[in-house]
Order: sequence, then structure tokens, then C-alpha cells
Amino acid sequence: MSENLALNLTRTAAEHPDAIACRLDDAAFNYQLLENASARVAAMLAAKGVVTGDRVAVMLPNVPYFFAIYYGVLRAGAIVVPMNVLLKGREVGYYLTDSGAKVLFAWHGFLEAAEQGAEQAGDVEVIPVAPGEIEGLIFAHEPTEEVVERDAGDTAVLLYTSGTTGKPKGAELTHSNLRRNVEAAVELFALNVDDVIFGGLPLFHSFGQTCTMNAAIKCGATVTLLPRFEPAKALEILQRDGCTVFEGVPTMYGALLNHPGRDAIDASGLRVCASGGASMPVEVMRGFEEAFGCKVLEGYGLSETSPVASFNHPDRERKPGSIGTPIAGVEFKLVDEAGEAVAAGAIGEILIRGHNVMKGYWERPEATAESIRDGWFATGDMARIDDDGYYFIVDRKKDLIIRGGYNVYPREVEEVLYEHPAVREAAVIGVPDKEWGEEVGAAVALKDGEAVEAEELQAFVKEQVAGYKYPRRIWFVDELPKGPTGKILKREISAPE
Repeated sequence: MSENLALNLTRTAAEHPDAIACRLDDAAFNYQLLENASARVAAMLAAKGVVTGDRVAVMLPNVPYFFAIYYGVLRAGAIVVPMNVLLKGREVGYYLTDSGAKVLFAWHGFLEAAEQGAEQAGDVEVIPVAPGEIEGLIFAHEPTEEVVERDAGDTAVLLYTSGTTGKPKGAELTHSNLRRNVEAAVELFALNVDDVIFGGLPLFHSFGQTCTMNAAIKCGATVTLLPRFEPAKALEILQRDGCTVFEGVPTMYGALLNHPGRDAIDASGLRVCASGGASMPVEVMRGFEEAFGCKVLEGYGLSETSPVASFNHPDRERKPGSIGTPIAGVEFKLVDEAGEAVAAGAIGEILIRGHNVMKGYWERPEATAESIRDGWFATGDMARIDDDGYYFIVDRKKDLIIRGGYNVYPREVEEVLYEHPAVREAAVIGVPDKEWGEEVGAAVALKDGEAVEAEELQAFVKEQVAGYKYPRRIWFVDELPKGPTGKILKREISAPE
């Protein structure tokens, strides 16, 4: 029996043809139209010589065309290569060359970079996606009835990792990886055809792709899209469309919480709020829940794990600051540098095994063998487990600061900084130091209208952590650098000279 993920759309369109699949302000696709458009995209690709297993790149923001093209590629038996719309020409060229993509669907606003990259990569056809024009290209083809058969272990999506350690690598996510992770998301959030999911997470990223788009399509829910996250517009959408589910990264929650217009909107329809992508400061979680009257459930995962690996399950105790417990069919273990299991209460690296772990890194057998050993994927994330089996992320292995031989985990210091009433965002990093090897530094963005001296913040933190942990260097910034999902990019932060 075929395991093609595209069958989820085919089945939902048959059961709920008139339900709205996705909307962008006043523009809306129902499931019948989305199914028809995706079948025409598949026919279009076949006419261009795309065959089973070929790679097709998609460089689109959060617009309804993303749904139709993504599912059209899958329907044709090809592999989707989602790409960040903000990539420059050289980066586009790398993704296309590395994946061997034949075709690139590129949003008209980013066409210059797309064409530069395609030229660099060689034999790649660029299909511009512009409203009012792409429809003619797609609907020139009769819809194909066929959904190409794919096995559970066949690659469906090549999801490139952020490349924090060298060049990005393509994580091969199979039809089974994604199908089972989607089923887990639907169950965790109790999604159904009546739900309206806020679609502000980038669909080219694993969190938005699995938990927003693919989960909605599995159960017939509606996704209301926001191409670029702006807190004022997000608040407007929550009220206008009666969103029942909000999924975001911690910086999105912080932006909504700190927006002056938050009390003027009615978001009472919210029943589930999910956070992932980075650790959520406990103070932000508490503040959001108080302001919006909806519990925030934090989860954890990586591109390589499809992405959901653990979650604070709705029917169990929720522990602030915890990533919860592994989802069904997934196992965790914590190990030391030698790969041995750590003692109870000790900090170790998270290893993951289960149906969600990728097949491997695209054409990188050595990197795959280094990351996956005996079926266990090494995450590079450091955590501890409590007596109830809940996991608490301490930090990224590579973010660990070693000051004079003592380990300092930035997350612990950041939690304290977020408790200060003037602090909007904070990132703690290691700063090279002749005496200590590394010194603890903090880049801090303040809330509008707030002022505080670095010495005052230092004293505030010093009262609550061991003497070697508080930041000796604090500097203030207007904004912290962020990636496409709103995740703070520590690799782009450096202490001023």
C-alpha cells in the first residue's frame, strides 16, 4: 500500500471538500480546490520531465500556493526541498547544487536571488510564483488522478539544517517519518475540522510544516496565514479568524505579550498554545498565560526528528521550563561524553530513537554515521530528567560556557535576566577571556520606555546564581539577531570591543 503523504490531502478533500484549508486575509482555498490545484501541479511537473525521486525546490513565503505546490510535488512522487525565502543567490546555488534539484518554484519578490542561484547550480528551471500569473501556468494542465506510489522509507522532504556547524545538510525525512509525526501532532493538539490554526511559523521550516500545514491537512482544519510575523497583525488575525490553536517560538509569545494592543483584542477562542524551536523563558510563559487565558504547552524537536520528539501532553501535568516527555513511539536517553548513560539527576546529551528520526543526511554517509549510532540520533542538546520522567533542556552542547573550569549553562542565566521587569530579550554567550578562558556575557534588549544600568542587572543576577555564573559583561542592543522562525541566533552575537 502506498505511503505517499499526499494521500492525506486526497482523503481530506473527499471527506471535507468545502472546508477551508488555508486563507491569507480575504483569499481562501477550500480542500477541493487545493486538491485540484495540487493534481495540476503534479501534471505540470510530469510534463517537465520530473520523475519519481527527483528533487523540486520550493522558495515561497506563507501563502496558499505553498500548500498546492508542496502537495503537487509529493503527488508526483518527487522530493520537496523547502528553502528560506531570504536566502541570497550564492546560498540558493548551494541548496540547488547539493540537492540536485531540477525545478525551483520561487516567489516573485525573491526572483533575483533564485535566478542567480539557479544559474550557479546549472540545469535548474525557475518557475516564478506571482499571484495572477502562476494560476495560468498551473491550470493549463489537466489534473492527474494518479498519486505516485511511495514506500514508507522513501524520502519525501529534504529539510536543510540551519548549518550552525559548517554548511547546511539536507535531513532526509521519509513519508513515514512525516506521516507519523503529523498523526502525533493531530493527537497532541486534538485537532479537528473545526479548528483554525494560526499560520505564522514559516512553512519552509519543520515546525510550521509538520504541526501547522500537514497537521491541518490531515484533519481538515483551517490555517490562517501570516507571511511575515508582526505582533500587531498576528493579534488582528487571532481575533478576526477566531483562532483556536496558536503555534509559535518563544520570541513570538514575547512579542505578543509585550505589544501595547494586546488587551484590545479578543483571543478567547484559543484552546491550545504550543511552543517549540527554543526554550521558552518561564516568565514569558506565565505572563502570556495570564494575559491570554490559554495554557502554553512546550515541546521539543529538531529538523532531523520530523520535528516533534517530546511534548507536555495536554492530559498530563504541565511543568513550566520542561520539554515534557517523549511522544508515543519515541525514546530518549541521556549520555556523557563517552556515550555512557548518566546518573539520575545528572546532565547529559539527549539521544533520540523512534519513528521520527530521519533516514540520514542527503549524500553524507559520514555525517549520518556520526549523528546516528545504533538507531540513536545525537542531538547536541544537554538536559536533565526529573523523578517524573520530564526532561529539562539545559543548553546546546556547543553553547556551554566553561569559565575557569566551571560549566555555565546560558539558559539558567537567561531565565534570571528575563525575570527583571525591564528586560524584553536576553542572550547569554561565552566571551573569550585571557584569565578565565571564557567569561559570561549577555546581550540584552529592553522593553520600550525602560532603562536600567548594566551594573544593576549584574547585581540582580548575582543574587540568584552562583558567583561564577553571573554575566561580567552586559551590553544593550535594540534587537537580537533572529532566524526565519524568530529563534535567537547566538552565533551572530558578539561582545562589543
